[in-house]
This record gives sequence, C-alpha cells and structure tokens, in this order.
Amino acid sequence: MAAVKGLLLRLSALDADAATAVRVIAHFEALLGGGLDPVSLTRSTAGLAGCAAGLELPDGRVARFGSAGTALPGVPGHVSGRVELEPAGRVWLERAGAPGPFDELVLEWMAIAARVLAGRPRRTRLPSAADPALVELVLSGREDASDRARAVRLLGLDPEAPLRVAAVAGGPATDAGVEAVALLGRVSLPGTVRVARVGSVAAVLVQHSGGSPAGCADGDVPGRGVSPAAELRVALGERLRDRGPVRRTAHAIRVGVGGGAGPLDARVSWAQARSALRFAVAGTPEEAVADHDELGPVALLADIPVERLRAQADVRRLNGLECGERDGRPGRGSDLLDALAAFCRTGSLRQAATELHLHHSSVAARLARVEQELGWRLRDPQDRFRAQLALHALRLADDSECRGGGDGYGDGGAADGTG
Repeated sequence: MAAVKGLLLRLSALDADAATAVRVIAHFEALLGGGLDPVSLTRSTAGLAGCAAGLELPDGRVARFGSAGTALPGVPGHVSGRVELEPAGRVWLERAGAPGPFDELVLEWMAIAARVLAGRPRRTRLPSAADPALVELVLSGREDASDRARAVRLLGLDPEAPLRVAAVAGGPATDAGVEAVALLGRVSLPGTVRVARVGSVAAVLVQHSGGSPAGCADGDVPGRGVSPAAELRVALGERLRDRGPVRRTAHAIRVGVGGGAGPLDARVSWAQARSALRFAVAGTPEEAVADHDELGPVALLADIPVERLRAQADVRRLNGLECGERDGRPGRGSDLLDALAAFCRTGSLRQAATELHLHHSSVAARLARVEQELGWRLRDPQDRFRAQLALHALRLADDSECRGGGDGYGDGGAADGTG
C-alpha cells in the first residue's frame, strides 16, 4: 500500500509532452481573452515558437514578425509549416531547419485565433494534462476503492458523476499525448476533460456535468452520459481538411471510446476504449473513431483469440486481397478494402463514394473486383453482413506483415500498466 500512496504524491510527474502542449494552448487562450488583434497574435506566436511567424486574414490584413518581436517586411522566407484559413488566408511559421516538435500545435491554435479575428465563433475548450500516475490509478482494477476515489478528486473529477474514457493512438513518429490534446483543441466537450499518456496511447477522461447515476453497468441505463465520438469525428475531419504537417499526422490518428461508467469503475470504460481502438482504422473519421457502444455485439469479436481470427477462411481471403498484388498493381488491395468498408457501413454506393472522395463509378469498379475475388454479392444483405464481420475480424487480427506492425495496445494491459 505504501507504493500506492506514493503514486498519489507524484503530482509533479506530469507527462512532459502533454503538459507542454497544454501550456501552448493556454498561451493562445490568454490571447483570445485579452483583446486579440493581428499584430499581437503574430508577434506573440513568433516569440512562442522562436522563429518568424506570419498571418494573412481573409479580409487581406497581413502581419509578419520575427522571434524577437520585430516586424518583418517583404515576402515570407522558408515556410516550415502553415495552415490555410477558409475561405481565404493562412498562418505560417518560418523555421530555418526542420519543424519543431510543437510547431503543428502552435499552428493549429494560431489558426483558431485567426478564425476568431476573422469573425468565426470559437468553440474550443482547454483540455487539461493530468498526472499519469493518478490517471493510471483511476483506470486500475487492482487498487482499493478509497485510493481510486482520492485520485478521482485530485484530478478534479466528481466521484459521483459518470464519465467515459477514450484511448487515442497516433502514428509511429508522433506522440499520442500531443495528438490527443491537439484533437481535443478542435472540439468543445462539455464538462471536465483530462488527458494523460498511458503507455503508447493517450487516455482521455470526459465527465459531463449531470447525467445518469454513477456505477451503472454498461447498457443498464440509456443515456448515461453522451458519447464524445460524434464530436471527435468532426474534429478529426477538420484536421484532415487542413494542409501541411497537420493533415499528415491526422491521417494516423485512431480513437476508441468506452461506454459510460462511474468514476470508481473507470477501468471498465478504459477496457472498452482499448477494445474499440482495435476496431478503429486510420483514415476517414467514420473509420478512425470507434465507439464501443456503437459496436454493440460486434465488440464480442475482440474476445476471440487472434490466431482463430486469422485462421477463418473469409479473413484469410481478405488478408490475401490486402497483402497481395493483383494484375501487377501493388497496393491495390488496400483501395479495395477501403471501398468495401465504406459500402458495408453506408449501404449506398454514392454515400461510399462521397466518403472516399471518389466518383461512384470508381467505387463500383472496386466493389465488382471484390465480388469477383471473393465470390460475394454485396447487394445481398447477408453477404454484406458477412463481409463486414470479416473486415472487423481482419482488423482485430492485425496482420503485422502487411500493416507494418502494431502500436503497443493490442496486448491487453501490458502496454498501459493498468492490467
């Protein structure tokens, strides 16, 4: 028990990357609350980033400053990163070398502030970095209820109100904690939000004010706290529409959302979030954010051993379609599976084409190829259901030879330290 008590005293052991990310956001929050203007925004951003920064608003106003606060004339130098504004304008950084580790986050929040200057309403809320030791304690199933309750209070959460836990994973070259903070900066989730990196993923605790009674088992009480999945899909969609490094890292983000639970049973929501994350596929927001409640009975597939999933005939054929080369066209299999997944989810050729940003004839050709290779008739509801189950099983099987390896979450609790 002494070790458990010691965890509660490690309030200074904040995740360094997540804490720095929150300080970046706090910088812009202060600007937004203090009479923002283009000059102060650009000068302050240049000082924060330690390099020249520039701003061009849709109405034509332009500002450009060096890191020392000196106005810079002329055209920008080497632009190391930028975010476009809509319907016109942009913000940018001019760093001589490679972009800094937090340049992406600085640009995102500079763009948010610029949109306020352009008259667009702000709908962001500051997420808070939390002590990873406290978060791990709340998510653990091994510690006493009294220790978990104290950790909940130290995190600023209500011990009586239900919460949900989300698991956020980024690409191999990104930090999950920073990606989670950047994603949450795009959405206004009501209530209290806490973020900490736990193993290779980020844990996000979301507690709405009010809601259903705490301690309810998943599925017992409808509406026991609204899932943030829809808002997270909107936020991810916004990031995917940006240009430059913001968009590149957004393409690797995956999110799993757990069901509602009482704070003392947060481990249940955390387990569901990690299970849902296994169903998430980086790409479109609809595929990249998986909600355990939306999965329903399909979530039971996660209980099947990976070896059995890989051995199933439909899964083996889909895996061969993804990994193999057809007619001398490498990589074609991934396009086929993307079209199959979109069609199975929407049930509409045109909706699938819209989601994939393709012409419907291109999607139709890819689906015809899937039918030819696997012998399915995708207009048949039974075959379509069979295909969707096989897709889910293929994702859970996570064939590392074709997908480039896992991300550390697929081994249960080993990666996160919570068991």
